[in-house]
Amino acid sequence: MDAGLQEDPGVEMHKVLVTGGAGFIGSAFVRYHRAHHPQTRLVVLDALTYAGRRDNIDESDAGVEFVHGDVRDASLVERLLEGVDAVVHFAAESHVDRSLIDAEGFISTNVYGTHVMLESVRKRPVKRFLHVSTDEVYGSVTEGDSREGDALNPTSPYSASKAASDLMVLAHAATHGTPVLITRSSNNFGPRQYPEKLIPLFITNALQNIPLPLYGDGRNVRDWLHVDDNCAGIDAVLRRGAVGEVYNLGAGNGRTNIEITQAILAALDRPASLIRPVADRLGHDRRYSVDITKARALGWAPRQSFDASLAATVAWYRDNEPWWRSVKERQAEFRAYYERQYGERLASSPPMAP
Repeated sequence: MDAGLQEDPGVEMHKVLVTGGAGFIGSAFVRYHRAHHPQTRLVVLDALTYAGRRDNIDESDAGVEFVHGDVRDASLVERLLEGVDAVVHFAAESHVDRSLIDAEGFISTNVYGTHVMLESVRKRPVKRFLHVSTDEVYGSVTEGDSREGDALNPTSPYSASKAASDLMVLAHAATHGTPVLITRSSNNFGPRQYPEKLIPLFITNALQNIPLPLYGDGRNVRDWLHVDDNCAGIDAVLRRGAVGEVYNLGAGNGRTNIEITQAILAALDRPASLIRPVADRLGHDRRYSVDITKARALGWAPRQSFDASLAATVAWYRDNEPWWRSVKERQAEFRAYYERQYGERLASSPPMAP
């Protein structure tokens, strides 16, 4: 049985507002939701900042309405909530590296934007408000798995802003009775991911035969969850989760960054000499891993094979070169970010020894 498709359909929803729906995970959720719940109308709100792409949304689909706007615009949000049964709140700045350069946008969008959303649903109540968060709020775990009740220990401006927004969501439920849910997923990957994150950056760099800047010793561990599995988990929590609860979503695919890098090079038949160890980023958490027992109890489980999904992701970027080149070569913003983040690091680091 497909993840997210159960005999119990859960809460009935005729109209759902999806914030950040033109981003990587948000747009994947829109596609997943339309495929599995075609009777539900979706309103997609996105500010189309650097990582949001309007072409991620099929505007020919009569069941999807796209609105270009900002979650911090209270009057717009309140208007869009008219007749909405549920909100799935993806909208956020999400890249740790960028948060180390300039945290202000993360605080503004992730914290204040979530505040605006919560106050708006207090004025225009919904059946469910699902806040999409991250396993990074738990901080690094040396061994074992983080559970939903564990203390939060964020170590970057990004994860701190997400932890703050998580706590605001839970406080709003306690204070105002807002019917909230939170998902905390591990690292997502798949097609259409903006090429600043590790997997798409390293795939596209390898395709260009340019160095792959690997932080530190490459032994940092992340659990990799295919974006479609995450979307199925979010949908399961949205419809069948207990209001007021947090649900971890992970896949048990713990891999070191060097293992991911080597797998990408092997899939593209590129040499290991492209790997360039560079100075580590500040506060780089060593390991993340989450316990997904609560989500499994809803009937959800990750279905995608990691190896097959990574191979398919590599193939997508290989076969859709115009998509990523439009970002890497024609977006001045991306080029400036890449140079600021990696230019000096790469200049001072020799290739990895064979």
